[in-house]
Amino acid sequence: MSDRAQAKSLSFPLFIAKRYLFTKTGNNAINIITIIASFGVIVGSFALFIILSGFSGLKTFNYSFLDFSDPDIKISTTKGKSFLFDDKTKQILDDNSSIEIISKVIEERVFLEYNDKNEIAYIKGVDENYSQITQIDSSLTQGTWLESDFKNTAVIGRGISNKLSLGVLNYGEPLTINVPKPGTGFINPRNPFYKLETQIVGIYMGTEEFEGKFVFVDFKDASELLRFQENEITGLELKLKNPDEANLIAENLQEKLGSDFKIQTKEQLNEVLYKVINTENFVSYLIFTLIVIIALFNVIGAIIMMIIDKKQNLKTLLSLGASIKEIKKIFVLQGFLLTLFGMCIGLILAIILVFIQKEFELFMIVPDLAYPVEFRFSNLFIVILTITILGYIAARIASSRISEEFIEK
Repeated sequence: MSDRAQAKSLSFPLFIAKRYLFTKTGNNAINIITIIASFGVIVGSFALFIILSGFSGLKTFNYSFLDFSDPDIKISTTKGKSFLFDDKTKQILDDNSSIEIISKVIEERVFLEYNDKNEIAYIKGVDENYSQITQIDSSLTQGTWLESDFKNTAVIGRGISNKLSLGVLNYGEPLTINVPKPGTGFINPRNPFYKLETQIVGIYMGTEEFEGKFVFVDFKDASELLRFQENEITGLELKLKNPDEANLIAENLQEKLGSDFKIQTKEQLNEVLYKVINTENFVSYLIFTLIVIIALFNVIGAIIMMIIDKKQNLKTLLSLGASIKEIKKIFVLQGFLLTLFGMCIGLILAIILVFIQKEFELFMIVPDLAYPVEFRFSNLFIVILTITILGYIAARIASSRISEEFIEK
């Protein structure tokens, strides 16, 4: 069949479908059912896009906290807790043009003491590059970040601060960081720890786990506390020029550094969080797609009622030479147009609401935090694809009852 013939075969059913869709019938019940069907599609597409935009906003909001706590790539050892940052390892990293900044870190589990209160946490010794690796300095709620000019200072999380009732610059009583002395021989029970007394200069915020995990100190203080050798560290944290290439760069570094090192991206460091967020997003999409499917039953009902109402017209079209295939196509197109019409209105309303929420923060989680939403073209495409496919299937189901026997009956 030529393109001209195909266009002609489509234009006739499309013309009739538009007449049936936008022209009121003499039966008020059918008009009401059609309006209800349109309203169902509007609400379904509106809700689906709002939910996807809400989860996109929550995902971005949650991931933003990871910028405070985790680097693009972290390198640690698979043998023991620490390793020497030798010239060979340094050269491999320096030769990689995708790496922007390298920071040496020391992490160890410690016992905190302050005013007869105690807590288990991790000390994290960081060098001067660390604040460029993550955005930790911008997450401070009180005080300032560490400065290399001052010894024995620390920055703690809000969770640790609350548990120990410890604020910034409490000069009366220092925070004591205790690390058990290593060894298998006799240890004096009166002095089983290496100790570091620090003054708190800042308090940071982040995820609940992160806020209660780390006490940040200067790299040299941590090294002296743990009695590390020169260039002995527990990890390297990297900032990349293009974070989107993290997986590829991590594979390349793993190949060059060998099995003695573990290379982890930000996503791998927070694997559980990523899985939870993505699973919640997918489950919510399925639930609201089910609501759309239920709404499209109204479209099926509206088209079936229209078929019954227009039975005499169909008999006339059949007598004039229209084929059963063309008559079916009329109602497939009518259902598709009805779905498309409702989807466009629903999406326009949803997009307007998303931008209003971003601009004016109408809906709040807590008094000082608006519910995060994010407009993404990918979400728009998902809704359009979902509603279009389901609407077409619904129209096909409704028109499937049309046959020559049904029309002639």
